[in-house]
Amino acid sequence: MADEPQRQDDATEAERELAEVQIPGELPVLPLRDTVIFPFIIAPLVIGQERSIKLVEDALAGNKVIALVAQREPVENPPPEQLYQVGTAAVIGRMLRLPDGTLRLLVQGLSRIRVHEYVQTEPYLRARVEKIVETSVHDVESEGLMRGVQELFTRVGTLAPYIPEELVVAANNIASPGQLADFIAANMNLKVEERQDLLETANSSERLRKLSALLSRELEILEIGSRIQSQVRSELDKTQRQYLLREQLKAIQKELGEEGEGSEIGELRRRLEEAHLPEQARKEAERELDRLSTMNPAAPDYAVTRTYLDWLLTLPWNVSSEDRLDIETARQVLDEDHYDLEKPKDRILDYLAVRKLKGADMRGPILCFVGPPGVGKTSLGQSIARALGRKFIRMSLGGIRDEAEIRGHRRTYVGALPGRIIQGIRTAGTNNPVFMLDEVDKVGMDFRGDPSAALLEVLDPAQNFTFEDNYLDVPFDLSKVMFITTANVLDPVPPALRDRMEVLELSGYTEIEKLHIARKYLVPKELEANGLRPDQVVIPDEVLRVIIDNYTREAGVRNVQREIATVLRKVARQVAEGHATPIEVHPEQLEEYLGPVRFRRTVAEEQDEVGVVPALAWTEVGGEVLLVEAALIPGHGNLILTGKLGDVMQESAKAALTYARSRAAQLGVPTDFYEHNDVHVHVPAGAIPKDGPSAGIALATAIVSAMTRRPVHKDVGMTGEITLRGKVLPIGGLKEKVLAAARAGAHTVILPRENEPMLAEVPPQVKETLRLVLVDHMDEVLGVALAEAPALRQPEEVLVTA
Repeated sequence: MADEPQRQDDATEAERELAEVQIPGELPVLPLRDTVIFPFIIAPLVIGQERSIKLVEDALAGNKVIALVAQREPVENPPPEQLYQVGTAAVIGRMLRLPDGTLRLLVQGLSRIRVHEYVQTEPYLRARVEKIVETSVHDVESEGLMRGVQELFTRVGTLAPYIPEELVVAANNIASPGQLADFIAANMNLKVEERQDLLETANSSERLRKLSALLSRELEILEIGSRIQSQVRSELDKTQRQYLLREQLKAIQKELGEEGEGSEIGELRRRLEEAHLPEQARKEAERELDRLSTMNPAAPDYAVTRTYLDWLLTLPWNVSSEDRLDIETARQVLDEDHYDLEKPKDRILDYLAVRKLKGADMRGPILCFVGPPGVGKTSLGQSIARALGRKFIRMSLGGIRDEAEIRGHRRTYVGALPGRIIQGIRTAGTNNPVFMLDEVDKVGMDFRGDPSAALLEVLDPAQNFTFEDNYLDVPFDLSKVMFITTANVLDPVPPALRDRMEVLELSGYTEIEKLHIARKYLVPKELEANGLRPDQVVIPDEVLRVIIDNYTREAGVRNVQREIATVLRKVARQVAEGHATPIEVHPEQLEEYLGPVRFRRTVAEEQDEVGVVPALAWTEVGGEVLLVEAALIPGHGNLILTGKLGDVMQESAKAALTYARSRAAQLGVPTDFYEHNDVHVHVPAGAIPKDGPSAGIALATAIVSAMTRRPVHKDVGMTGEITLRGKVLPIGGLKEKVLAAARAGAHTVILPRENEPMLAEVPPQVKETLRLVLVDHMDEVLGVALAEAPALRQPEEVLVTA
């Protein structure tokens, strides 16, 4: 105790130093949310807003003095009228910058101030202030008030867990009435309005009176709580300890005069009456509500049952959005958002027409959009929802391996929730949204179940009107929902699931279609995204054609959009630098904007070559052109296959070689050539696996070309399966393959005659640019493909001559 006077003298000296700090007449104002800082009190602050960070940095560069003023309402970037007029001038003691960009400050109040006028609002508030001089009288009344407040604070400290003993000791050693009131107010559990009232009270005696009333109220609340705990504890024995929390709640309700059923149970009953649930769901909700009303609120099952009831009562059991049945308006909406895609658009308009005639009891269709990436499958679903006037919900199925993602978990599991189907319905707020299940072909399966099997009920119109989620455990009607699934390929989709959906194929776009899409949709979209106006940029069609032909090679238009965005960013930079507008983009500038040309026309080689044949292939992202190469080398009749070919493609190569050997005499090749030569067949891009029978005629043509040394026409693409007898069999993916040939610059495409009906799917503008040749036999293929046609049969029919 000997050094106690010395410590008090040190504190007094520190307070004198703070009092001598000069407070300018104009200070930056830092708004405070849910807190009030008092003079001489050291307090931490967390600063996260950009304007507040700028204020602190400027203050630290100056005299470190700022004005701390509380907000009336907790809002972001409050205007001056949202701040109180009385605040505290404070000095920044320490500042720490955290990795997330926020600042931690340690500030100490200096004096009360009154804000007279705000002279600045940006980049932060700044105001003219006046120091409030505190009036304090050291008389008998003041001494009595101080002792009374110190005694009340001591009693509160013995009951309140948030007040440590050190604060009580420090309060009892304060000699100034004003500082005592500010110290206790800063450490009490008070509302912001009560703290602000104390801050605005300049007279220390008046401030002590107000604080005394607040302390008395807090003491009474703490004593009641302590008495309730003592009362309940005395009534319990060892066999009743499990009811401790319930008895405490009853005692609190009795003390507050709120006896009877809890307000939460009453609110749930009211919501249940207003929800108009189906019969089965209503019975389940009433049963669970009765259980909840008799359950201990602290029991683990209470929260589980409460959450379950909340899900039941918030689902849109009978809430439907009204369909927009104007077919012409729907057609306009679909055409505004997407070019072409006539099949899915017609299907939606057909649905609207039937819905208009049949009425509201019609079940929603279940469509599956299949096509390569970038053709507009997902965005088409959004357009359909807009055309129908329905809510749109999208759920990505890519990588989902847990069946519970679809059906939900049982309520017995900790943290159980409904499946994402029911979650999406609640998010939509209606029972008839457009629900898109994206990437249905990417669903996985492991020990947690098979999500695709769980989708069987969801996507079956004959079953989904009684869909039962494992969590809800009551049927929910999904028949009004319009489900739309998307996939790149149908092969991974289980047959049972595929059978439940109406498949609509969206094939890749032609160059002409890409040009229309780029001009009508992509360029306006990217102009807006890059802050440009249409009158500032001119992009001719020739520029778009060069981007499509030389910088992208895809079935969709995603890369076209990216390249257009790159060009417009360069133009935006020129506009920002002050170049004259409008700026016209020329084709010769594209190498500067986009770099060297990335793609060339694969088929249109510079000259006809021996043993090189363009074969048309199908991939998940659309059609592609593969160059099949064949060469004869000295050997002993071996067939060498390279290029990572699959089993089926290897068998096609063997069948092609057998056909070539069977035609050796007609082709003028020595019949014993096979004994002195090996045949090497290679398909470039050796790192990419290739398989399938449709390259059979290309393999045979390459081998015959190598045997006879006859070159293959450079602009001929072909596809078809070959048999040992040379018969050409039909193939799949014809439209994608023909589009790939057109993209690569081919003039002639050889196709199996049995694929003739599928040519109706090929766009007319593509057929106008190609010579389509239908063949039945390999002999006909050689007559068209080889530059020096052998004396074999010629094809009887050429469909289209460009």
